[in-house]
Amino acid sequence: MGVLLTVSYDGTNYCGWQDQQNGRSVQEALSKVVYMAYGCDFTMLGSSRTDAGVHALGQRAHIISANPCRVPTHKLPLVLNNNLPDDIRILAATDVPDNFHPINAAKSKTYRYTICNSRYHNPITRNQSAHIRYPLDIAKMTAAIQHFIGQHDFASFCSTGSIVKSTIRTVYTLDIAKYCDMIEIIISGNGFLYNMVRIIAGTLVNVGLGRITPDDIPAIIVSCDRTRAGKTMPPQGLTLMEVDFG
Repeated sequence: MGVLLTVSYDGTNYCGWQDQQNGRSVQEALSKVVYMAYGCDFTMLGSSRTDAGVHALGQRAHIISANPCRVPTHKLPLVLNNNLPDDIRILAATDVPDNFHPINAAKSKTYRYTICNSRYHNPITRNQSAHIRYPLDIAKMTAAIQHFIGQHDFASFCSTGSIVKSTIRTVYTLDIAKYCDMIEIIISGNGFLYNMVRIIAGTLVNVGLGRITPDDIPAIIVSCDRTRAGKTMPPQGLTLMEVDFG
């Protein structure tokens, strides 16, 4: 049997989830303590490859090893957390079949994008939010989100250079709310293209600033032209909230 971990982390000090040569990854830090628990080689596959500076409340990681873990599954979070850095925590661990695939089995993923909409960026939330100093019109942004919901070709919202078989994705829900100076955009879908959430957020910012109207969104989607959508918003505003396996 494999083990499925639910992982939460502050991505500020990491080059992303996946192991890379240009910096320390969340996967690298986690692998070191998992090896201590297993005492043997293993493979680890995350359900989402978050970028540098991106956070997670509900990342999933599947661990497979030829030998069983020396720690009972229900005690694994406590053991791993005692050895992990303070910005990574295991929230849960469950047994799953070895052939379980955390990417292919995912029915939906939910992300949150947070914007600090004030004259000055709040230093307390600077690593968990992007900053827009000019007032954003939430009513217009709310009117725009309906156009993203459903199945569309989201090529306009994919960073150039990304190689995928299809740019068609389905957005199940998209909501926006403002709490004092903080704006939260929460989006759920069957999958997301590279930087898709951050580009959608950037496009909604353009709506909020009055650069485009809510009714411009359908034409931007249909165009499949990356240059017509908004900029890619900074990574620190993005958090992987949940991966649902149905």
